Amino acid sequence: MEHGEVVVEVEVRPTEDPQKIETVIRTFFKPDIIDWEEIGNSKILIAKSRSLKSLERFHRLLRIQRILDAARNVFKRMSRNGVLTFYLHKQALAVGKISFVSGDQESPLGAVKVTIRYSDIHEVIDWLSPPTQRGRPIWEKGVPKE
Repeated sequence: MEHGEVVVEVEVRPTEDPQKIETVIRTFFKPDIIDWEEIGNSKILIAKSRSLKSLERFHRLLRIQRILDAARNVFKRMSRNGVLTFYLHKQALAVGKISFVSGDQESPLGAVKVTIRYSDIHEVIDWLSPPTQRGRPIWEKGVPKE
């Protein structure tokens, strides 16, 4: 794989406004396209990007919220074979905060699933969440080459 791919998936429950959920997703990620799937009474928003640059806002917010160590721990635990998958708390995102969860059971209205594919996923982890010393990044790297 020569380029990165980012896929963000979130179930929009019947009690939720699909436009608000889409706005929340666009606040954190810059997708190339957004598709909708209907499954029963629910809609699934699927935001896709073929560039890691779509994660630049997310990258910045990890620093603003000072959660690099927590993010790095989650990313290292949740990456395998060039794929990183993690879950975010939907309600926290709605108020502008990044909060990692282990799945839907920790987010009452469902979690936001983020999947990142890249040939060297450790490069992506080092870019998003470098190791820190006293809460500050030891280094900063640019977006991995695509």
